[in-house]
Amino acid sequence: MTHTTQLTKYVGNFIDELAKGGMTDIVISPGSRSTPLSMMIAEHESIKHWVHMDERSAAFFALGMAKQQQKPVALVCTSGTAAANYYPAIVEAYYSRVPLVILTADRPHELRDVGAPQSIDQIHMFSRYVKWFQEMAMPEESDAMLRYVRSIGARALHQSLDGNAGPVHLNFPFREPLVPDFSVENVWGERNEGYHPVTSGKRMLETSQIEKIKDEIGSLERGLLVCGPQEDKELAEAITSLAKHLQLPLLADPLSQVRAGEHEKDHVIECYDAMLKSEEVREGFNPDFIIRFGAMPVSKPYKLLIENHPDIVQYVVEDHEGHREPTNNHTRMIYAEGTTFCKQWLHEVGTWMFDKSWLDKWRDANRITKKCLIDDKGIGSLSEGHVITELTELLPEESSIYIGNSMPVRDLDTFFMTTPKHIRVLANRGANGIDGMVSSALGAAAYGEPVTLVLGDLSFYHDLNGLLMAKQYGLDIRIVVINNQGGGIFSFLPQANHPGHFEPLFGTPLQLDFQKAVEMYNGNFTRVDTWEQFRGAMTTSFSINDLHVIEVMTNRDENAQWHRDKWKQIEASLREV
Repeated sequence: MTHTTQLTKYVGNFIDELAKGGMTDIVISPGSRSTPLSMMIAEHESIKHWVHMDERSAAFFALGMAKQQQKPVALVCTSGTAAANYYPAIVEAYYSRVPLVILTADRPHELRDVGAPQSIDQIHMFSRYVKWFQEMAMPEESDAMLRYVRSIGARALHQSLDGNAGPVHLNFPFREPLVPDFSVENVWGERNEGYHPVTSGKRMLETSQIEKIKDEIGSLERGLLVCGPQEDKELAEAITSLAKHLQLPLLADPLSQVRAGEHEKDHVIECYDAMLKSEEVREGFNPDFIIRFGAMPVSKPYKLLIENHPDIVQYVVEDHEGHREPTNNHTRMIYAEGTTFCKQWLHEVGTWMFDKSWLDKWRDANRITKKCLIDDKGIGSLSEGHVITELTELLPEESSIYIGNSMPVRDLDTFFMTTPKHIRVLANRGANGIDGMVSSALGAAAYGEPVTLVLGDLSFYHDLNGLLMAKQYGLDIRIVVINNQGGGIFSFLPQANHPGHFEPLFGTPLQLDFQKAVEMYNGNFTRVDTWEQFRGAMTTSFSINDLHVIEVMTNRDENAQWHRDKWKQIEASLREV
């Protein structure tokens, strides 16, 4: 049996097992050592392959696609530093619980640590940021080895999804020659039903455990339900029903998927971040207990509320495992699927309401704050916060916002109000980096509803290479670039009080004409100066399926002062009541 035949059947069986397990998309970055994987993937009729030259952007593209589809996407690259460029996206996938299957090609063992070109140590190279790692055996064609390679493929898919989703890494050493032979008989091998594990059921509490929690908080009066970043589509209906059942305020993070949709929102408090910025106001909204679902909310004032009152009885509901509680206050972890937990309370705990005056207090404050935030919407010069309020009205049904980190996600927290529209909100909040945002949003745009990316000029610059995928595959996306010439969020931090160092170290103005870069990728570019122009550009972008970049020019100092004036207005209004 020739080396090429062994290589072809070994890789063919592996790729076919991925397809059998439901994988439909694999992102490939070109390279020589990865030839067997790349060519076999391109040949398989059930898998769509996407080619991206830049491994860093390719990994974020796969991450956005996996996040949108909520299923594993694979990555393929050659040996050496190509794989190292995956690292930022893998870190993000690990912390944001996104399933990726990383397939790195490698030199064979005899070419490692001997000075061979393009050879680095790839064993466990992603350390604890992958859920599972396997150094693959050298290709063989024996029945035992074909069963082995199929079992690894099945297990990789299962591991990426089991419990908290995340990335897994398989390292493939290949000897030359590397080109497979598609004329080999039965190139994809024989499928067997025994490889894919049976997925475990949803975790839930016993009735006695529910009763124990009820007893613990039964004597308390002021409670909060909190929903942080999460992507369970069913949780919004369940948690809002629970809030109504218990007559409790529900603080909904912008990434909770609770602020948008047709579910009832009478108990949803979306303006809590702006409400709680004032320390004096925060003291008037100190709860006795909190039940939180999802990750820690974006809001810093909410975090300060928790940190300043470590005596708050706090429960954090995690679907599987983990400890996402950065205040390190005493916390009771509940390991149960969130939607199931809410439904258990609805069915097993009878009619039971907390102090309604507490709920009314939050509702009144939320109404007052909301009025302050939107009283000048669409009036005067462009403001970064009202980009979000305008977008909420302009976005069509069944669309997505992919929000950038730093200042955009904070403006989303403040200005994204409840809406009956079905708008999904996506973000890279695992590690909160500004890198890879263009690629992530394009990955999300590759399937499903229309995607609108909102990000700052520095984040846009970080991932200009990502625009290549829009050009190559004709992807439909609109990118709103908030250009305040640098790092706008630093204007709100103590660094701004040191003008001698602020601009070169933190402000970092780029002074770049993005129009030239966008046109290089055959995109449409519009720079807007008024709200009328902004609305017109957005409307046009939804009528023509293409790459649209809409640049909103703002001033960093004016933006910081505008936000501070809003916060002062809100504080004064809440003090009056």
